[in-house]
Amino acid sequence: MGSLKADPELENGSTSMLNFNPLDPNEFRRQAHMMVDFLADYYQNIEKYPVRSQVEPGYLSKCLPGSAPYDPEPIKKILYDVERHIIPGITHWQSPNHFAFFPSSGSIAGFLGELFSTGFNVVDFNWMSSPAATELESIVMDWLGKMLQLPNPFLF
Repeated sequence: MGSLKADPELENGSTSMLNFNPLDPNEFRRQAHMMVDFLADYYQNIEKYPVRSQVEPGYLSKCLPGSAPYDPEPIKKILYDVERHIIPGITHWQSPNHFAFFPSSGSIAGFLGELFSTGFNVVDFNWMSSPAATELESIVMDWLGKMLQLPNPFLF
């Protein structure tokens, strides 16, 4: 096993650790746009995939290296690997060809909500850790309870 290089070459060609910032806003923006485009293309073509994976157990270990990479990989390489190795091994729950009991939770609103939650690194296990998340959950659950005409004891 190795460790990360002391001075990784970034995709922009820079090799200075002074320029290396894992949360660089411009690099985040660039890579996030690539991932959003990737997902949009996936959903545009989702009906072309078999709903249920056609892979055999253990297929992924044959496709990926035996150890983590020593050096960071470019996002283009990661997206290529996702398309080539990961997508064939998942069930495509959002496919218009998928008819099953289990509902799917993917939607534009769901994706964007997850983006906020992840982007803010929300840890919402109690009110003190994230008052807005806790209170928002209570309010939205009350909205749902009222839509379902639940009695007041079921509401927050």
